[in-house]
Amino acid sequence: MTTTLAPAPGPGAESGPAEPAGRRRRAPGRLRKNALPYLLLLPAVFFELLVHLVPIVIGIAMSFKKLTQFFIRDWGAAPWTGWDNYSIALDFDAPAGQALLHSFLVTCAFTVLSVGLCWLIGTAAAICLQEAFRGRGLLRALFLVPYALPVYTAVITWVFMFQHDNGLVNHVLHDQLGLTDAPSFWLIGDNSFVALLTVSVWKGWPFAFLIVMAGLQNIPREMYEASSLDGATMPQQIRHVTLPALRPVNQVLVLVLFLWTFNDFNTPFVMFGKAAPHSADLISIHIYQSSFATWNFGTGSAMSVLLLLFLLLVTGLYLLYTSRGRRAADA
Repeated sequence: MTTTLAPAPGPGAESGPAEPAGRRRRAPGRLRKNALPYLLLLPAVFFELLVHLVPIVIGIAMSFKKLTQFFIRDWGAAPWTGWDNYSIALDFDAPAGQALLHSFLVTCAFTVLSVGLCWLIGTAAAICLQEAFRGRGLLRALFLVPYALPVYTAVITWVFMFQHDNGLVNHVLHDQLGLTDAPSFWLIGDNSFVALLTVSVWKGWPFAFLIVMAGLQNIPREMYEASSLDGATMPQQIRHVTLPALRPVNQVLVLVLFLWTFNDFNTPFVMFGKAAPHSADLISIHIYQSSFATWNFGTGSAMSVLLLLFLLLVTGLYLLYTSRGRRAADA
């Protein structure tokens, strides 16, 4: 019987049980390699905080001060008022609170209609251009033109089109088609809401079209072929195949459109200037007027903080609802 002897440990070997693999110390090079992505992100995080977090903190501090035109040169000398600015903004029996509530309701109606129409038109256009045909690439490029144009260029063009005397809209609706008894005023009065909604949908639906078109590329063609063999019509395919497959894309799309539309300042400002009509008084313009027209930056800052809290609340509830729906669908 042959006995094999184990080699004797070297002079530098330690006696005792071997250390488990999970407890072994990581090499310094591996630590540096794992920390490299975070080090590369530090400049971006720093500037992101500098651009966004610092103004938010300053705005919150301003909302607790009586910062009027008398303290423009020395903001630090403005007296603290506590919650007085928030009380003024939320007092719906007073003129300031009533005006803010009206602006909030107008913005909600405008956002619901704009987001809904943008999603509907963008989804319909993406589905219609899903199949290959002659000239599809040209149509896709034309549909993206409103999204590619600068905001100021597009909105100013629409302002000229909405002119009362020589605008293209009145020329078509009144002179050519005879749909109106007289040329309409689109930039003042109740029609200003329709004009603002038209411009918002015109420049917003190509983004929905682009996102939905990208989401359609991930739907397997076999699902449509199998549904066709089962006798499903096109509306049934859209309802039972396309829309369920696009649910993750639509959840993100609707949230982004909501935030963009609710906070939109450029479109109403370019269309109406500093004083928007009563029917198109979006909350972004209203806060601007409350801050810079009356030189009451404390109350305007309080309104901005309330708007931020509202958007955070709606976003949180929306994400909670969609995550629960996603888990229920996966279960």
